[in-house]
Amino acid sequence: MRTFEGCCHCGALSFAYQTAVPPARWSVRACQCGFCRAHAAATTSDPSGRLSFHVRQKASVQRYRFGLATADFLVCRACGVYLGAQAQTARGAFGIVNTRALTPLPAELPLAVAADYGSEDATQRLARRAQRWTPLAALI
Repeated sequence: MRTFEGCCHCGALSFAYQTAVPPARWSVRACQCGFCRAHAAATTSDPSGRLSFHVRQKASVQRYRFGLATADFLVCRACGVYLGAQAQTARGAFGIVNTRALTPLPAELPLAVAADYGSEDATQRLARRAQRWTPLAALI
């Protein structure tokens, strides 16, 4: 496993993403919902990996829920960077990272592929996340 780190612009929030998959083979997605498009998000996850979010300044954590309200999208209240998302499912906690917050950004990272999850209901969405997102050490 290799660890990739990322953080918001001001450093108040960060993550450690562990995966054995080389960056050139990551599944990078550009969700087509209004939130992800507005943030130009390009997310990734690895169901065999490990993810942990870290908070340096608790007051900077902005959890945002919308649509089906099945996940917390983590945004820094101080600098506005969207770091990733976390969800609690029956199988445990899972998350994704916004690759645009990686430091450094791997040069071999593939372009994001458009993804549309608008037809899912809450049950389907949580099941997909439990199957495809990265196991999360703990919710923040």
